[in-house]
Amino acid sequence: MPNQLEPLGIKKLEAIHYYVHDLERSRAFYTEQLDFAEIGESTPELEKAGKQRSAAFRAGDCTVICSMPIGQGSRAWRWFQKHPDGVGALVFEVEDVEKTFRLLEKRGGTPIDDIKTFEENGGTFRTFSITTPFGGTTFRFNQRDGFENLYPKMHVHDSPRGGSNAYGFTSFDHVTSNFETLSPTLLWLEHVLGFERFWGVEFHTNDVAVKKDDFGSGLRSVVMADPTGKVKFANNEPWRPHFKSSQINIFHEEQKGDGIQHVALGVTEIIGAVHAMRERGVQFMPTPGTYYDMLPNRLNELGVQAIDEDIDVLRKLEILVDGDAERSYLLQIFLRDSAETHRSAEAGPFFYEVIQRKGDEGFGAGNFRALFESIERAQKDSGRI
Repeated sequence: MPNQLEPLGIKKLEAIHYYVHDLERSRAFYTEQLDFAEIGESTPELEKAGKQRSAAFRAGDCTVICSMPIGQGSRAWRWFQKHPDGVGALVFEVEDVEKTFRLLEKRGGTPIDDIKTFEENGGTFRTFSITTPFGGTTFRFNQRDGFENLYPKMHVHDSPRGGSNAYGFTSFDHVTSNFETLSPTLLWLEHVLGFERFWGVEFHTNDVAVKKDDFGSGLRSVVMADPTGKVKFANNEPWRPHFKSSQINIFHEEQKGDGIQHVALGVTEIIGAVHAMRERGVQFMPTPGTYYDMLPNRLNELGVQAIDEDIDVLRKLEILVDGDAERSYLLQIFLRDSAETHRSAEAGPFFYEVIQRKGDEGFGAGNFRALFESIERAQKDSGRI
């Protein structure tokens, strides 16, 4: 049943704000490996006031802001008292920030501050933030009226530096988060944000290996979407019998709490993108060859009559395929998490997904299992479980 609450007026997920221990490492990762362009950085004035140094990167409509503490008391510093590197804030552009604030406060949302207004070069920027059930992650809501800068007083480079979006990233497709218990978050998303249930899957206990030397991929996942369909959250919790060894629970231990596991980057043509990313040294989670041996039969069972891509090419690049009927399907692949990529536990368990949708707006139930098994294999190989 559709949610009857008035929509918040979200226009898009504008940016993710990522807190990092090493800003130069992040700068190299985004500009050299992901081919994002660096579009701006914090000014000395902002750094003195906020006690953190920041840089902003963009590819298509995907903006990532990375901040590193340069003294005690900053938002990034406080994040690191509890967590490794991770997404500390999601940033949404809204139509009317006063309306958004009023609706959230009326429904029991918890604002961190009142609406702040900034004027710069003839434009107006209005913003506020709220707390959330997503671990330490906050949500920020911005309204822009002729305001072209990313944030007030931030320095914008005359010419973007680094990459040029050679992979064809388009926008943030969805955000996936892990929780030890899911229901409180779903209730908050529904009754405070006004989101609706969009999709769901769970792996029953009979589907999970029960041998002592195996690690189960049990999970329950529910996708919640803004009524306009512009923003989607996939939310997971562990599923018995292997709750403790579930990769979702391992994420919780490594993250030191609930939080955002990965963000999906939409792409126009995934085969060319993944090929080019691999050439630049981007590391992906492995997919066993048996996945592709079984793929034709699985697609047939799903009702996907044909796909445009050569399965041998997908096998070589380890791209996953899922769908629901006829020619409606999607292709996706998952990067290794930051701790593995940077060979440092402090880099955290966050990772990116790359996804191309070819008519299917779902989330690939079969690929959910393949993904979680892949994560658990990587965790087992590295001795993390």
